[in-house]
Amino acid sequence: MSQRMIDMSGHRIGRLVVIKRAGKLSNGNITWFCQCDCGNQCVVDGHLLRTGRTLSCGCIRKQRSRELIRNNPKTRQYIGNWKPLEKTWHPRATDRRKNNSSGITGVSYDQKQHRWIARLYFKGRYVLNKTFDNKANAVEARRQAELRFLTLQEKK
Repeated sequence: MSQRMIDMSGHRIGRLVVIKRAGKLSNGNITWFCQCDCGNQCVVDGHLLRTGRTLSCGCIRKQRSRELIRNNPKTRQYIGNWKPLEKTWHPRATDRRKNNSSGITGVSYDQKQHRWIARLYFKGRYVLNKTFDNKANAVEARRQAELRFLTLQEKK
């Protein structure tokens, strides 16, 4: 039994005015082409419109974020001052995290598979993501990947 489509054309929901039907999602929800009061146009899931979970193209969230930043005295004292950002710490691929239980960065134990996993994330992708029967092999694979990828980066 199919449900009847609710025609939302012309309705105003928050800052959005529904213009026309845009299509259908794989879950069966109808999408609607909308015009926002800020001037942007967007396509929104009809269910999110009807339930009021989407009220704008995203401009409400941006506006609220700006207001929260401007009204927060701790944040306001740093606006325009980039010096505190120099002290920001970015972890290296070889730094050990607090929740590391294996003792080796990039090596962990998968309880479900009962296998060791060696991983190395480099330039936005995993260059190493393999499982091993024992910890020693996983540690060696991680060490070889570090030598191959991280030492190349330091030389450049």
